[in-house]
Amino acid sequence: MHHKNIRRIIKKQLKKQYPNWKRLSRKQKKAISKAVLNEAVAQYDFEQDIQVPLEELIGIEEQIPMDDIMNIEEMAHFIDVFNSGKFIRFNSYNRSNLFIEDEELKFIDALLDDGIINRLLSYDGYSPCMRDLFPCNLFRAELLKAIKYPEISYRKFCGNDYLGMDRKQNRVFVGLPLISPKMIDHTELSKFRSSLTFSQLVNLMVYMLHHFYQSGLLGDCVIHGIDSTELANECKTPLASVKVNGKKIRIYHDLDCDCGKRRNKRDKSPYVIGYRLHTLTAINAETGHSYPLISLLAPANHHDSNFLLPLVKLAQAIGIDMKLVTADEAYHDGNGAFYEETGIHLTTPPSAKVTLPKHVNPDTLSVFIDDMCEIPMCHVGYENNTHEYKCGAAPGECIRSGNCPQFREIFCDNGNFQRIPNDKNQVQQAHDIRKNIERPFNLLKNQTGLEQVRVRSQHNLIARSIFSNIGALLLEMAGTRRKKKVNKPQQIKLFDLAA
Repeated sequence: MHHKNIRRIIKKQLKKQYPNWKRLSRKQKKAISKAVLNEAVAQYDFEQDIQVPLEELIGIEEQIPMDDIMNIEEMAHFIDVFNSGKFIRFNSYNRSNLFIEDEELKFIDALLDDGIINRLLSYDGYSPCMRDLFPCNLFRAELLKAIKYPEISYRKFCGNDYLGMDRKQNRVFVGLPLISPKMIDHTELSKFRSSLTFSQLVNLMVYMLHHFYQSGLLGDCVIHGIDSTELANECKTPLASVKVNGKKIRIYHDLDCDCGKRRNKRDKSPYVIGYRLHTLTAINAETGHSYPLISLLAPANHHDSNFLLPLVKLAQAIGIDMKLVTADEAYHDGNGAFYEETGIHLTTPPSAKVTLPKHVNPDTLSVFIDDMCEIPMCHVGYENNTHEYKCGAAPGECIRSGNCPQFREIFCDNGNFQRIPNDKNQVQQAHDIRKNIERPFNLLKNQTGLEQVRVRSQHNLIARSIFSNIGALLLEMAGTRRKKKVNKPQQIKLFDLAA
């Protein structure tokens, strides 16, 4: 943990002393990074107890729930109040009906309310007077790029080829005039992303989730899943690095990013320099379709288990109702703290590093009192991080009943005896359906262009990932890219599983 704390101190110091860090040359950054890194390591007290919150150590201190974040129920009330206060529209002319022919853009244009978006993205002192561009125009430009032109750069997107006078459909969708050559510069989009607070971005996501939950795509049986994907940036070599207690501390051009291990991929390096996007998805257990709901973005060098609780707490803060969460074994909860703090059941595939308790059948996971016992025990409950079992023999069935304790306890672990033991059939179904969590990442990376990281800071990438998430949900609601035939897996009974 000390190497994480040292890097936190260095990052904080560089951001404070060099607010114009991006404008410095690489040679200047390299010299500054080496000097600050060597000084920080030389003066650091390795005997001290680290009192820093976990969110700061793992780089998500700006992504924790705030008081100004609305939940889905509050958003619905906000929309009702906003619509009830509108004046009567005397002119019903809508130029979108004349110029927008694309089905996806037409659906999205009808769904979005520019007045609500402007209200959500406004700030103290915001006034619409004398403005050529509103927050809704810049947000619509981000959506248009994410949905229709994810593979191109921002600089090219803001040119005549995509927002010129002859591209009337795009200009109408964004809200640009048709009688003057007013354009959006790529620097305006960059400043727009930088100016948005995390609370504003989350409220924008909640606004979209309000519409998503009303679409009926989730159905009645929903299971939630958590997984992560790497987002590499253009930083290739560190400006400075040093090894402390066997751990390397690296400083890159992007102060927030770091080097971490990548999932096994044949055509790529086992290491990635950049970030990891940890995403909560909702899975319709009847259709197998999964949808990204909310994400946390963190440097790539931190273990996935650190983000399980912060991500779920953020989801609870915005009003997402969860009963069961399935994830891979990296998001473990061996001590039961996750359920105690959230009230949500978690199931992960058993870790290969955890040995099976004694007197347990490795094939059926049936529990016995000892090697002489032939009758499986019955699971009677879970308390104090311990599973309780009693003898499953009927009266008079076991000749050893007089000398047998007929009771056994097994401590919870990251293997087959998690809070929900893996001997239940529904657990295997939850693990199988977890594979559908890969689909949202394909939507985010391929459909909305998150594969190509074209922004150069963690804050801007957070905004970019939320815009991509919103775009993915809008495309799902539009249904224009949905496959007609879907294999329907067996429905999971959530309440039986959590019993």
